[in-house]
Amino acid sequence: MTALALRLYHLFGYAAEPVVRRVLARRAARGREDPARLSERLGRAGRPRPAGPLVWIHASSVGESLSVLPLIARLRRDRPGLTVLVTTGTVTSARLMAERLPEGALHQYAPVDLPPAVAGFLDHWRPALGLIVESELWPNLLLAARRRGIPLALINARLSGRSARRWRRLRPLAAHLLRQFSLILAQSPEDEARLRALGAPDPRSLGNLKAAAPPLAADAAEVARLRAAIAGRPCWLAASTHPGEEPVVGAAHAALAADRPKLLTLLAPRHPDRGPEIAAALRAAGHRVALRSAGEPLAPETGIYVADTIGELGLWYRLAEIAFMGGSLVPKGGQNPLEPAKLDCAVLYGPHTANFARIAEGLCAAGAAARVSDAASLAAAVAGLLDDPAARAQAIAAGRTFAAAQAGVLDEVVAALAPLLERVSGSSVAPVAREAAR
Repeated sequence: MTALALRLYHLFGYAAEPVVRRVLARRAARGREDPARLSERLGRAGRPRPAGPLVWIHASSVGESLSVLPLIARLRRDRPGLTVLVTTGTVTSARLMAERLPEGALHQYAPVDLPPAVAGFLDHWRPALGLIVESELWPNLLLAARRRGIPLALINARLSGRSARRWRRLRPLAAHLLRQFSLILAQSPEDEARLRALGAPDPRSLGNLKAAAPPLAADAAEVARLRAAIAGRPCWLAASTHPGEEPVVGAAHAALAADRPKLLTLLAPRHPDRGPEIAAALRAAGHRVALRSAGEPLAPETGIYVADTIGELGLWYRLAEIAFMGGSLVPKGGQNPLEPAKLDCAVLYGPHTANFARIAEGLCAAGAAARVSDAASLAAAVAGLLDDPAARAQAIAAGRTFAAAQAGVLDEVVAALAPLLERVSGSSVAPVAREAAR
């Protein structure tokens, strides 16, 4: 049954190509794809392949691609003759990779999971090893890579309870796809157990690579400029918010500002393109709002500053000693709370932190973070931290210590990958013939 389902999926990929082309074109018109690089999504490379062994790392989007930057830097440091190719699927992640990849590492858009696109991608790049990040189980891509003899590892693997329940209905298919990996490294014991229950061969839990990421960068001159503009004002940050959370942040701001007329709330939405919509809704609710993408200044009368820009979270964490992490008051699983902890913020989040469950619980246990449930509890938690500098400093110090203790995961992941990497370093990958059209 599994073989038949995969065969039908494979054949459907040929028939679906014209439809996928139209979908990509529409997404490009809306800014969701890069029009100049759409051919990469269809398997046509945007640059020549460098000589020598090449390791391919596939990450879905911003969070996943940022999480592997320390691993890429380590690979390039330890094996300078190795080229690292990173593939992602979003415009935002491509921009960030262009800024942050080290020398010797390249970015391409990931091919859509159609047989011709996958074949074109693999035929051109001929990776000696593929590292798939978190949960990107694309059947055509995985099976085509293994048919070419490319060893695969699933790293920083994550499988939420909700995803596990969905996959259980297709357990034979999930088990078949997971067996394509020579190595599976899970983020947590819970992820390891879920993967094992689906048939993953010998998954191991080494920890979350996001713990090894360096503190988010920021422009020092902009930090100084905005710090001068904020000087003397109580300030807190709502970071990576999702739809449904901005009204809660607005209500918390109103409650806090009743006793703190100079209060500044920084609000950085998870998807910056929502900035104008968020600003309009907050203004309609009576708040004094400035929108960063529109060039509106952070003025003394600004109550809420909507920071709707890409790649500037490191700036906002440096300006606020209190950070609420979005995606946690709504069931999105939460965002990475180690990012603010590394940049000297006391951390708050809601009940939905499944994406970082162990880290969130660890931060709470260390006294570095606290949970909130609604606007009233969010306002109360922020007020307590604003009004008690000693408690705030204690939470910040605890977060810094906890974050530093997690960084050893990178060494463990590199050690686990060593046998595969040893084979890659001396490999000479020959071109392969394109698969038959059908």
